[in-house]
Amino acid sequence: MEHYFTNNPNLKSELRTIIYKNRGHEFTFYSDNGVFSKDKIDYGSNLLLDTLFTFKKINDTDTKKALDVGCGYGLIGISIAKILGYEVTMCDVNNRALHLAQKNAQLNKASVQIINSDVYENIDGKFDLIITNPPIRAGKSVVYKILDDAQKYLSDDGELWCVIRKNQGAKSTKEHLDISYDCEIVTKNKGFYIIKAKKRWQETLHHIEL
Repeated sequence: MEHYFTNNPNLKSELRTIIYKNRGHEFTFYSDNGVFSKDKIDYGSNLLLDTLFTFKKINDTDTKKALDVGCGYGLIGISIAKILGYEVTMCDVNNRALHLAQKNAQLNKASVQIINSDVYENIDGKFDLIITNPPIRAGKSVVYKILDDAQKYLSDDGELWCVIRKNQGAKSTKEHLDISYDCEIVTKNKGFYIIKAKKRWQETLHHIEL
């Protein structure tokens, strides 16, 4: 079985297109074998975006920076760039996904930065939003690395948003995030949990003073 978080240059290409509509925008995405949710928009990513757009001001005049970790063919990052007007960076370790994300950014006229990066390996700067539909099949250690290390790349008031299925460890992930973040479950639907987390700055400053 070929996982979407690995690279196999010999994997047969079967390019297809997916139509996605949200908040009055219509997107066309190229997809292919070897990437996550290759045949349709997965429910978790759609719920994550729908929830995010409900909570954020669309096209706020104060441009914010967002990082889409494990971007796949670009659904989340491109949608945020077009609908929220954020300055978006997208990263993944899958070369085919990155190639598709680049094509999809051009196709949908989205100005985004796309980086080949194993989690945050090649990421610099701070972000107001870090968002991810993490690669559960890559294992808990990879998922927790994405979530834990986000703290280093969040701005002072930045937020980490993620989607996890209940039967894939949503509750234990929330408990894990509670250790380092002010964390809440924003919504639950059809077994998917949308989790928002913010750094505990007061606690951090307290430790520095000690």
